[in-house]
Amino acid sequence: MGNSANPLKYQQRSGFSHRDALRLFHVKPQTDDHQLLYNWVVKGWQELPSQIPSSALAQIWWYEWLKRNPSQTHEAIQKGRLTHEMAAPVGKMDKQAWQLLFQEMPIGAMLRNLGSLTEIGVLRSDEPTNLDRVEAVLNNLEHLRKGRIHPIDALKALKTYQSGGTLGRSKKTWQPVARIVDILEKTVELSFDVVEPTNKVFMHAVDISGSMSSPVADMGLTCCEVATTMALVTAKAEKNYAIRGFSTQFIDLGITAKDSFSTVVRKASNLNFGGTDASVAYDWMIKNKFKADVVCFWTDSESWAGTKHPSQALAEYRQKVNPNVKAVYVTLTPYRITLVDPKDPMCWDLGGFDPSTPRVIQMLANSEL
Repeated sequence: MGNSANPLKYQQRSGFSHRDALRLFHVKPQTDDHQLLYNWVVKGWQELPSQIPSSALAQIWWYEWLKRNPSQTHEAIQKGRLTHEMAAPVGKMDKQAWQLLFQEMPIGAMLRNLGSLTEIGVLRSDEPTNLDRVEAVLNNLEHLRKGRIHPIDALKALKTYQSGGTLGRSKKTWQPVARIVDILEKTVELSFDVVEPTNKVFMHAVDISGSMSSPVADMGLTCCEVATTMALVTAKAEKNYAIRGFSTQFIDLGITAKDSFSTVVRKASNLNFGGTDASVAYDWMIKNKFKADVVCFWTDSESWAGTKHPSQALAEYRQKVNPNVKAVYVTLTPYRITLVDPKDPMCWDLGGFDPSTPRVIQMLANSEL
């Protein structure tokens, strides 16, 4: 049957529900548990069964029980092993409820809820036991690896927490705890060591025009910070790479695996100048016969200011250097423009950015076309 937590945690996204999925895919129940689960998805439970139907449906039973007994949130969390996504929308969430959730909270949820935990008082400077748990989880390489925490995830968590609630969509506010900020700064550095290499040759072309200081929506990060962090991830994970900046020239940014987040941002920011012409990257690679497997462009918006469109420069590069190169253009603040030939199966235009983008790029780099 799989994990029954998923239908509880994500009952609807963008107006699309599990009921819609069952209807569209004509799913047939294979077991009694499947039948009970599908009935719950489609109809809900008008009456709560007097006892838990099966172990596979235990969390659903406790969720439904909590809906009917919201004052009993503590018992539902403890006995039903409910997560905050399940308990918070229907239960009475006091400090003790969050404390119970915190004790079992996995790393991804912890990163996303540090602000809420601080606001309600679970995380305080004078609560060393809880702070010790935060450190034990967030500063542990194995936890970071199992949780697939990318440096962008850690960096977003740091920026959001430091903001005290002024970043992102949350209406909550909190006074950041200094030790948690220290822990998150270390999390950012450690997270660079858990990214799996693709063993491809990467060229990262980073837009260094002045407009890269603009923010990426809902990230709490500037375009420059996102771009240079992603370049640093490659430098630390891959053996073969080059990282250069483009404006009307294509220059070496001097970013290596020995850099930290703060040093790479400083290196790129100090060079912000000029217009933006993505095609200069291909001109340089052709001249220097640089054979890349993947070329990643990072820009805030429009990056076609030269005499030829980037897709024309890519075609020339393929003809003269590597016919099998893949190109990924990440336009962090998209504006009605594409830098690719829509008929090119080895070229992608990614508009905007969220923490899943790095995994998409790795998937594209490893894909066989």
